[in-house]
Amino acid sequence: MTRDDSILEPLNPAQRVAVTHPGGPLLIVAGPGSGKTRVIAHRIAWLVRCRDVWPSRILAVTFTNKAAAEMRERAEALVGPEIASAWMGTFHRIAVRILRVDGPAIGVPQHFAIYDDADQQSLMKQVLTDLLGGDGAKRFPPRSVLASVSRWKNETLSPADAATKASTYPEELAARAYARYQQRLREAHALDFDDLLLEALRLLRDVPEIRLRYAERFRHVLVDEYQDTNLVQYEIARLLASVHGNITAVGDPDQSIYSWRSADVRIILNFERDFPGATVVLLEQNYRSTQTVLDAAESVIRASESHRARHLWTDRGAGIPVTLYEALDEVNEAEFVVRQVQSLTAAGRRYGEVAVMYRTNGQSRPLEEAFVLHRMPYRLVGGLRFYERREVKDLMAYLRLLVNPFDSVAFLRVLNVPPRGIGQKTADALTRWSASMNLPAYAALQALAAGEAPPPAGLAKRALDALLAFHGMLNSLVEATRASSAAHTLDTVVEAAGYRAHLAAEGDEAFEERWENVQQLRSAAEQYDEREDERGLAGFLEELALVADVDTYDSRADAVTLITLHAAKGLEFPVVFIVGFEEGVLPHVRSFDSREALDEERRLCFVGMTRTKDLLFLTTAYGRSAFGSTAHNPPSRFLRDIPAELLRYHGRDAASPTAAARWGIRLPPPLREPEPARPRAEFAAGQHVRHAKFGEGVVVSTRHVSGDTEVTVAFVGEAGVKRLLASFAPLEAVLR
Repeated sequence: MTRDDSILEPLNPAQRVAVTHPGGPLLIVAGPGSGKTRVIAHRIAWLVRCRDVWPSRILAVTFTNKAAAEMRERAEALVGPEIASAWMGTFHRIAVRILRVDGPAIGVPQHFAIYDDADQQSLMKQVLTDLLGGDGAKRFPPRSVLASVSRWKNETLSPADAATKASTYPEELAARAYARYQQRLREAHALDFDDLLLEALRLLRDVPEIRLRYAERFRHVLVDEYQDTNLVQYEIARLLASVHGNITAVGDPDQSIYSWRSADVRIILNFERDFPGATVVLLEQNYRSTQTVLDAAESVIRASESHRARHLWTDRGAGIPVTLYEALDEVNEAEFVVRQVQSLTAAGRRYGEVAVMYRTNGQSRPLEEAFVLHRMPYRLVGGLRFYERREVKDLMAYLRLLVNPFDSVAFLRVLNVPPRGIGQKTADALTRWSASMNLPAYAALQALAAGEAPPPAGLAKRALDALLAFHGMLNSLVEATRASSAAHTLDTVVEAAGYRAHLAAEGDEAFEERWENVQQLRSAAEQYDEREDERGLAGFLEELALVADVDTYDSRADAVTLITLHAAKGLEFPVVFIVGFEEGVLPHVRSFDSREALDEERRLCFVGMTRTKDLLFLTTAYGRSAFGSTAHNPPSRFLRDIPAELLRYHGRDAASPTAAARWGIRLPPPLREPEPARPRAEFAAGQHVRHAKFGEGVVVSTRHVSGDTEVTVAFVGEAGVKRLLASFAPLEAVLR
């Protein structure tokens, strides 16, 4: 055993205890902003440098690719390039890695496709059409049926188990659809996201020699975000740590917010029961937020039954009170957010420092409209992802077919893209014909081309010729790209399919945008080829299939972030607005009948509040439009939990008895408008001015806005033209 004190130098006392834990089960309860990623990276470095553990014998599991990349980067900075042999990634990525090598032992093909959300819906739509006829997918939406299937899978229930448990007709139908859906996945040589974990668990459970090989290999298993694990993930981690018994779980019960993904907060709460003799370390020092924000957030979470007693503290100081705003409606609420952002940017903050968070996606609409109206840059996290755009999905479907021609969803997607005379009736006939032989569409056409199967009944010769021509093109592409890089294969597909001409036929404006997306996809393939030259196209497709929304988030973009509270987990911003603090919105109406669900809403609120570094704004609306009418819900019970001394009120009449009764708390005096930093100066067009951040410029124009003056200034250099509010902008007149 060697010693390297430099690994421990930047750590606080509690972090050092966690990092230097000698072995056995370890639970690190890491409060928000407490440096848990640093602790995991330094623990990995300590194991390698001070305990002589080979990196290849360490497994570190995270919940996002982004977190895995950050963990690897930090560990490499401490250990060096040898850390590359450690296994680091999400549960799904680790499962894929295991199944690619050992999946055939339980019948999982080595080159299986990974079906994303859109693929799953497409396949389930086919299944429901098979079971119920043409309107099946309308009567029973594929998404809701898939939700039942996903829940059963995460409870490790087979289709037969699900059928036994079903007690209503919709449940019975979902169980039948589950069985047919799994059959179709097998025919397509495909797994969905839940299957990746379920099959990996089945492999480890059912094949003892394989389980033993992996469990002996990994001397240390570290699991980040342990509070978000579900039963399947817990079992995988437990089995992989079963030989050496060295499992480190890092998480926070107060941040468990994914029960709708089958995460179970009881897994982290029961860690000491499941792993007897476990050591527990509390990380309570926060490096992100002010003490006021931490105290306000803790006052909300304290009422949760799953809350574990602790005290979050920081040496960043008290900071300023949390701003509370009561709006008339959602439009007034959005205008308030915009005005505050204008004030903040006028005072020198960047748009990229600000995030606006909300409980449900539908709440983004008035916010987006306000940002567009005021020409303020914003980005919507969780909107249409790049890899969900039509042209990108088309080309990825082609690429998937070259790796796995039996992929029925990809096959049907591009069967007539670009148009090649294969209409929907022909596609339906092909699907029925291949299903009658229990073959994927590609295999059925292979048999037809070889004279081993009769042609589909009722198809005209022209339609049949078109199907065989498409089949022949696929075979040619498979041969032509067998040893090609991902980028070269994409080029070959675009050329052979005539895809550029297909996009050009849509018109100049649509073509430019869509062709740019194709080039972005090619850039991604090129970058992959430079980084991973051994795994080729299959590895590229696997990487894209495992990309999540948060993995594409770019903190460098200078635009206000609009994001749901769930998606904001793991992120941080200098300034955070959380809108919609009303009963029925936050907490959501669906949580009212369950103490467990209401506790999760508290945890969700706690997560959102602790995303901020400096400033926190909470808003509630007297009325909010929903489903064609206006609801007048009382302010959220969570607001009543926050002590008045931590708040400053901004908005409607706080002094009236009615307002006080609505709040149920004693509010501090109202803050009507943001307090100006200095007396407002008067400016005129042509005047030379100086700004502390943007430098010198010339006033272009002025106009009165809501009792203030908006000054448009043309600054010298990259700052360009800025619109500033005179009350807040640190502008000085320059005499010339």
